Amino acid sequence: QVQPEESGGGSVQAGESLKLSCAASKYTYCLYDMSWYRQTAGKEREFVAGVDSDGNLEYAESVKDRFSLSQANAKRTLYLQMNSLKPEDTAMYYCKSVPSPRMIEFLVSKCRWDDEWGQGTLVTVSS
Repeated sequence: QVQPEESGGGSVQAGESLKLSCAASKYTYCLYDMSWYRQTAGKEREFVAGVDSDGNLEYAESVKDRFSLSQANAKRTLYLQMNSLKPEDTAMYYCKSVPSPRMIEFLVSKCRWDDEWGQGTLVTVSS
């Protein structure tokens, strides 16, 4: 596995929910700063939500009351629960997983992905 792997995208109606998953860890001993970004055609990729290896959470203003992050499997899997979806949430959603600087350099190199970005999962919200 050379990059994080997302799943869970799909097509929903406005007001519905989706839960995205990301297999974001190479090994159980790795610590990561993990985040979700999204991108639509012609626009830059934008930050959605993230959690660092200490468990500190951060959300974009546009989603903070509707989306929530969680982790499972010894923090190897990252979830993004998206509620009350809006058409403007339509985008390709990407998982980003970066080895935590808390680890020693040897572990950082072992835990680093070939590509810190996943290939993305598409979310489409219709009105």
